[in-house]
Amino acid sequence: MKKTFSVGFTLLLVIASIAYPGPPAEAQGTVARTYKPNWKSIDTRPIPEWFNEAKFGIFVVWGPYSVPAWVDKGYAEWYGQRMRRPKDPAHPFHIKNYGADFKYEQFAPMFKAELWDPDFWADLIEKSGAKYVSFTVNYHDGFAMWPTKYSKTAETDKWNSMVVGPKRDVAGEFEAACTRKGIKFGIYYSLYEWFHPLWNADKERFAIEWMHPKFKEVVSKYRPWYIFLDGEWDADYKTWHSEELAAWLYNESPVKDYVVANDRWGKTRGKHGDVFSSEYGGAEGWADHPWEENRGMGRSYGYNRNENVYDYNSAKELIDMLTKCAMNGGNLLLDIGPTGDGRIPVIMQERLLQIGEWLKVNGEAIYGTRRWKVTNEGTVRYTTKGTDVYVICTEWPGQKLVLETPKLAADATVTMLGCPEKIGWRMQGGSLHIDVPKLTIDKLPCRHAWVFKLPGAA
Repeated sequence: MKKTFSVGFTLLLVIASIAYPGPPAEAQGTVARTYKPNWKSIDTRPIPEWFNEAKFGIFVVWGPYSVPAWVDKGYAEWYGQRMRRPKDPAHPFHIKNYGADFKYEQFAPMFKAELWDPDFWADLIEKSGAKYVSFTVNYHDGFAMWPTKYSKTAETDKWNSMVVGPKRDVAGEFEAACTRKGIKFGIYYSLYEWFHPLWNADKERFAIEWMHPKFKEVVSKYRPWYIFLDGEWDADYKTWHSEELAAWLYNESPVKDYVVANDRWGKTRGKHGDVFSSEYGGAEGWADHPWEENRGMGRSYGYNRNENVYDYNSAKELIDMLTKCAMNGGNLLLDIGPTGDGRIPVIMQERLLQIGEWLKVNGEAIYGTRRWKVTNEGTVRYTTKGTDVYVICTEWPGQKLVLETPKLAADATVTMLGCPEKIGWRMQGGSLHIDVPKLTIDKLPCRHAWVFKLPGAA
C-alpha cells in the first residue's frame, strides 16, 4: 500500500510541476531557503507578509453535517460524533428525525448543494472586505470536497463531493471563484478522520499512508495561500510525522513561497506554526508571534438550525472584535456556515455586508496595521501603520476626545476617516484633546467604531 501511494503521488507531483507556472506575482522574489524536518529549523521560516497585511478572513464550514444542521448548543459540525453518543441530545434528535439505523454517511447523498453559487459566495466575501478564505476541504468526518481516491469510511468508499452529493469539484469551483475576485483561497484540513478504519486501527499508519498523501494532493492541486490545520489533538506531532510534512510544504510544495499554516500540527498549539490560533478567545493574542482569532457569528461554525437571532453577534460586536484583533496585532477569521443546499443564511449575509460597509470607510485603520506601543485607553483602541496612528473609538466620544498617550507635532493635521470636517485639536497638560465634529446621524461616516487618524504621533 505504501508503495502504491508513493508511486501514484510521485506521478501527481510530476504532472503538477509541469502545469505549475510558479508562484503568484506578489510572491516572486522570495529568498529560497531549505528547512530541515525539525521544528528548530522550520520555526526560522519568516511568515509571508501578505498574512499580516490582510487582517480579515472568512472561514467557511460546510459539508454533510450541514444537512442535519443541529445540536442543542455548540458546534453543529460535530453532529456525526454527537449523534452516536447515547447521553448527547443529538442522539434522541437523530433517532426521532432520521431513525436509529440511519448512518451518518447517508447524509452525503442529501448534501446536494443544489442552490450553491460559488460566484455569489465570492462576491459576498469580497464585499465583506475580507482578503482570504479558509474553506473546509476535509473536515473531521473525512468527506473530501474534491475528486480524490482518498475517499473512504468504514461504511462507504463514495465519500467525496464528485461522486456523491453535489457531484461537483466543490473546492475547485470555489477556488476559481475566489481567484476571480482577488480573494486568496485557503483550506481547512482536519488531520484525523473519525470514520476511517485505518485511523481507528493504527494512527501512525493512517498518518503516513492516508493523511500525508491526501494532504499533499489537495495542496498540490488547489495551491492554497492559507492552511488551517485541525483535528490533531489525539496524537502528538511525532505520530503525525508533522515535521516531515511541514518540511515538504515549505521546501517542495508548489505553494512553498507564499503559504501560511497555523499551529495545529499535533499538540503544538502556541508552540510551532506560522500563525498561532485562538478559538472563541478574547482576541488578546500573542505579542511576539503572528496570530489569528477564529470564531463563528453564533456559537457554531457549521450551520445550526437550533440557533436564533439572539445567538448571533451584532454587527457592532463583530466590528469590535475585528478592531480588537487588529489593535493586538492579529487577524480575525470569521466563520459562515452555509446550509446543506448551498445558501449562506441571510443573517450571515447581512453581517458580512455590514462589516464591509464599515471597512470601506475605515479599512485604512485595519489593513496592514500593527500593534502600537499602547493598545487601548478605555473605549479607545490604537493601531499603527508607517508613521500614522489610528484611534478607534468603539463608542461615540461625545464633544471632546481626550487621550493620554499620543503626542503630536504642532503642525499635525488630525482627520476623522470618512468625514470631510476639519478637526481641531491641542496638546494640554500632556494630553491630546480632539474636538469631535458635530454631526447629525445622516452625516456620520459609519454606524460603529469611529476612527481618527493621527499623523506622526509619538
